[in-house]
Amino acid sequence: MKVAGIPFQETLISLEAADFKSRLLELSGAGKVPVLIDGESRIWESLAILEYLAEKFPNAGLWPREPATRGHARAIASEMHAGFQALRRQLPMNIWRPVIPRPLDADAQADAKRIQAIWRECRTRFGSGGSFLYGGFGAADAMYAPVVSRFHTYAVEVDGTAHDYIRAVMALPAFSEWRQAALREPWVLPHDEVDWPQVKREG
Repeated sequence: MKVAGIPFQETLISLEAADFKSRLLELSGAGKVPVLIDGESRIWESLAILEYLAEKFPNAGLWPREPATRGHARAIASEMHAGFQALRRQLPMNIWRPVIPRPLDADAQADAKRIQAIWRECRTRFGSGGSFLYGGFGAADAMYAPVVSRFHTYAVEVDGTAHDYIRAVMALPAFSEWRQAALREPWVLPHDEVDWPQVKREG
């Protein structure tokens, strides 16, 4: 939404807050984040939010215009939404951890390999119009932005295409703003600290 210029206000609730579940249940039956509130509408689940925004703001270009390309983008976004559990477990989202390599087991390595293959195919087939998966930044890129952060934080070895894509995403002002906001968060989530009980922080 930030990159597309869609105005919004953010309400941040720590995952460790005692009232996290009760507050979320008031907004969505799933009791999970993210939730988009638009008037009387309550939209939860990342892909549902993206589809809602794409319909409401058709000129934002969240999905590619050409039907076959749009279908491809939706497929890889869905794959991200539902998959790569091994990589998620071994490389939890942690913005403030210094860039330090972490060995991956075979399943996480397979996930990393598959993600790079997706990026390589997208950039080769559809990315001639810009630096992102389908040229300009869109919904599929938003789905993979957390993986970009994980690959960076844990210094995952990647191919040249993935390296350039990671640099492009991280160069976005919206990504930088997102990262700076995370660095200001005061709480510590032990399950996201792979060095626990040590908490490593940048600087």
